[in-house]
Order: sequence, then C-alpha cells, then structure tokens
Amino acid sequence: MRALYLSGGQLEYRADYQPLRPTAGLIEVRVLQAGICETDLQLKQGYMGFEGVLGHEFVGIATTGNFSGQRVVGEINCACGVCDFCNRQLPRHCSQRTVIGILNHDGAFADSVWVPQQNLHVVPEHVTTQQAVFTEPVAAACRILEQVDIAGSDRVVIFGDGRLGNLCAQVLNSTRCQLTVVGKHQWKLDHLLPLGINTVLLSDFKADHSADLVVDCTGSASGFSAALQAVKPCGTIILKTTVAAEHSLPLAPVVIDEVRVLGSRCGPFAPALQMIADGRVQVDSLISAQYPLEEAVSAFAHAERPDALKVLLNVASQH
Repeated sequence: MRALYLSGGQLEYRADYQPLRPTAGLIEVRVLQAGICETDLQLKQGYMGFEGVLGHEFVGIATTGNFSGQRVVGEINCACGVCDFCNRQLPRHCSQRTVIGILNHDGAFADSVWVPQQNLHVVPEHVTTQQAVFTEPVAAACRILEQVDIAGSDRVVIFGDGRLGNLCAQVLNSTRCQLTVVGKHQWKLDHLLPLGINTVLLSDFKADHSADLVVDCTGSASGFSAALQAVKPCGTIILKTTVAAEHSLPLAPVVIDEVRVLGSRCGPFAPALQMIADGRVQVDSLISAQYPLEEAVSAFAHAERPDALKVLLNVASQH
C-alpha cells in the first residue's frame, strides 16, 4: 500500500509499503483524509524516537466491525484493557499502550490504518470529512475541560495562535470565561475575531500575574516562562506544548507562587465531534492547503512554513 514513512528524521513516500501484521482484533480503516499537526513535525525532529508511518488525525471508512462501511475517526491511544491504568479507567495512560502514528503503531498517512473497535467513532452525516479530520486536536482541547473547572468569572489566557491554540480558544470560549489569546501573528489571531474571542499580540501583552488559568500552546520552549509571568499566585498552568529539543524550566516561581502545573494531552472524542457538528468549533478557515498522499513530503514542507495552519493529505478520492 501507499504510505509516508519516517526513519532517521527523513520522510519517504513509499508506493509499496508492506505493513506489519496487525494485532488480532484491530479494525482496518481505509483512510480518506488525514491532517499534519505539530506533533508530526516534532516527531520528524526526533521527538519520541518514532520510526514508521506517521499520522494520527484521520477520517476513514471502517472495513469490518460494528461500523463497517461508515465514516469513522479514531482515538489514538490503543490500550491493553487489563493493566492497572486501564482498570482505573485511564486507558490513555495504559502502561502497555501503543499510540497511532506516535508510539509502536503505524499511523494514518497511508491507504489503511488499523484501530481497535472501541476507539472508533462514527462521523455525523452532515459533518464533512475535512471537518472531521480535526476531531483529534479538538478532543485534545476538550481534555482541558476534563482537568479543570472554568467559571465565567475566570480570567483565562492562551499563549499560541497556531492550530492548537485556535482550537483550545474555541473550546474554552464555550465556558464564557474571560478569555484572551496571545500570539505573535496578527493574521492568525484574526481567525478568532469573528468568533468574538479577544486577542492581543505578544508584543502588546502586559503580563501582570492576574490570570486564573494559562494554557501554553506555543510549541516553543519559551511558552512556560511566558505563562509564569501571566498566571496569578495559586493559579493553574496547562501545558499543551511538546518539543523535541531539551530545555530547562524556571521552577522557583512555581514553588514561590504555589502554581499548579498540569500536563494535558489527548482528550474525549465524543464531545469534540459534537462541538464540530453543532458549530461551536469552526475549523474550515484553518485549512491552508491539501495535497495528495503521493506529495506528502511536499505537504510536510508546507506545514513547516510560518504562513501555514492546517495542511491535509487527501488519501482517497471520496471526501
């Protein structure tokens, strides 16, 4: 089958890739469309030491199982179901898990990807395939709502005006909190203005230790330092950034101001799909370009450009 393969930091399109024999019980999903995200770019830079087929944001057609013949999206953590974390209803942290396109599991930048039945969710008919591709990153944004309670009176600051920052802003805006998105690029911030979300350029932002909650979506090692300048004593910082390079963190202010720091990764697909379906999260304007799978290497180069938001791979013709 066709696939985009990563090895030693190099991407290679393979027309005759031979996938590993899938584990028993996995459903073959024929990929329609897939999205390139910041994690994919970091994997290319050496994050997680991954080698194999990339891609974890996807929509496809299930070939067997309960949803055979239907469009589906798939949660990316494939849990064992029997370890301590699974027994505690924490399958995203399963000690034996594989992660689609990230950890010991070939991903969706290919004609097919193999996914556990329980990970699949049917895409509502009125949701387009290119909208459904965003389910995984919208779910990651929804994870914040699982981790913290946000009141309408809370002052919330999001650092980062890229793909994930935008989606986190849309999801958190549903709480009616006092939200501000801080970014370096006015054209990216402008995507949020029609949604009534307050934005400010980083160069104009006055950090005054007054935010109840700060979310770092910068994709940069500098994001945590900026968050510490904005959060109030006894406030909370949510870290969404993963970077391949090693970096040091200023931890003394965390102790002095008793700041709560939470890592935040994957989230729930059901509410994410619902938010897309009912229009609370709007994604079409975030699509910068679409490429056929055969041009996936060029698509990655486009995704790495500073003027890009979301770049999609068209794997099959029906979307």
